Amino acid sequence: MNKTEKSYYNHLQPGTLIQGRWHQATYMIRRKLGSGAVGAVYLCENNGRNVALKMSDQSASMTVEVNVLKALNKVQGKRLGPYLLDIDDWKSPNGKTYTFYVMEYIEGISLNRFIRTYGTEWTIVFILQLLNDLERLHEAGWVFGDLKLDNLLITTSPPNIRWVDVGGTTQIGRAIKEYTEFYDRGYWHLGSRRAEPSYDLFALVMVFLHVFYPNRFSKTNQPAQKILQKIRHIQALRPYERCFIKAILGKYRSSSQMKADITNILYKRQKHHKKKDIYYTPIVFEYGGILIFASSFYMLSLCMP
Repeated sequence: MNKTEKSYYNHLQPGTLIQGRWHQATYMIRRKLGSGAVGAVYLCENNGRNVALKMSDQSASMTVEVNVLKALNKVQGKRLGPYLLDIDDWKSPNGKTYTFYVMEYIEGISLNRFIRTYGTEWTIVFILQLLNDLERLHEAGWVFGDLKLDNLLITTSPPNIRWVDVGGTTQIGRAIKEYTEFYDRGYWHLGSRRAEPSYDLFALVMVFLHVFYPNRFSKTNQPAQKILQKIRHIQALRPYERCFIKAILGKYRSSSQMKADITNILYKRQKHHKKKDIYYTPIVFEYGGILIFASSFYMLSLCMP
């Protein structure tokens, strides 16, 4: 396959109609959402609703992703990934057949934009939400693998963190199949690329470091010291610094351990601030309110579908 044919599915124009070869469902492309090593993702319209359609010429890789989505849909509790809606083939005008699958289109705003807009007090809320989701994923026998800022969105009413690309999800015990260097502990020489809960927890820390360091930061000959230094310079993360350091160094065996440590710190800080006179200083009142809100929202999020 020459370069032009191989990249055809990666440059589909708005208005293009995609009709499934087997199920005959029709999808009209509205715009491109992104692309990666496996395929391209488009925002499409189907029967008046928005959906996300991923297309590729790598049918084997697409089958793996579809199986991951099916597995995530079976995990009880909160929805971990987008719902899988359709799987089919498309015979394009250039005569080639491409595989595609259609999933729920998750509409929201980026994690870093949400925190910039609504305040850093939301940081701990989303950390706990993400840890709760990862706990369910790990218990089902998977790790996220390619956990990064680009693969997360915040939906509203109420604010909730959602995963929008699960292509890197890998069964526990296997080699991570997709990763992004900045979030990869192997790149930082702080662990292997074996799929285990601690791999995701390292990436979780890097996600929130990226929120506060939008331009990221480069690796040095002392990578661990570099990351730990960056953690210590973030005021919003300082109360949970010890937990982040343990995650970076691979000291947690499960998401539940990290979640328990952070929840305990949050509880102690909330209890400490309750003892103070709320009229002593507006700053104390404000921060105490944030702690109460964060812990209350976290408990509420556990009950969300």
